Amino acid sequence: METNRQKKIAGVLQKDLVDVLQSAARGGVKGVLISVTKVQVTSDLSQAKIFLSIFPNDKRDELLEGIKSNAPLIRHEISQRTKNQLRRVPGLVFFIDDSLDYIENIDASLKGKDIDPIKNPDILPKRRKH
Repeated sequence: METNRQKKIAGVLQKDLVDVLQSAARGGVKGVLISVTKVQVTSDLSQAKIFLSIFPNDKRDELLEGIKSNAPLIRHEISQRTKNQLRRVPGLVFFIDDSLDYIENIDASLKGKDIDPIKNPDILPKRRKH
């Protein structure tokens, strides 16, 4: 259960992270959209898990690695922006939020756009006989 304080810190971090990451993306790679979909702060307020959605997908892993390697600089930038709101900025850990991919896969399945297991039973996992 998240406390109000955790939620408040997560909200502050999310707002400022969007600005920091978008301005970094504008300076580096053109045509990339980075959004911060969720921020979870640990109960001791020492660490924040940041979930990112990156478009286009083909640059996702490369950009995530770049963001992770620049985490200390990003944390410093956040501390400058939030010095009047937060005493201490938690450690930042970045993850890809793949929930949109999951939703798209379900949507494609419902519309029959993916592979049909009835027509192609080889795609189904094989059952082992005991």
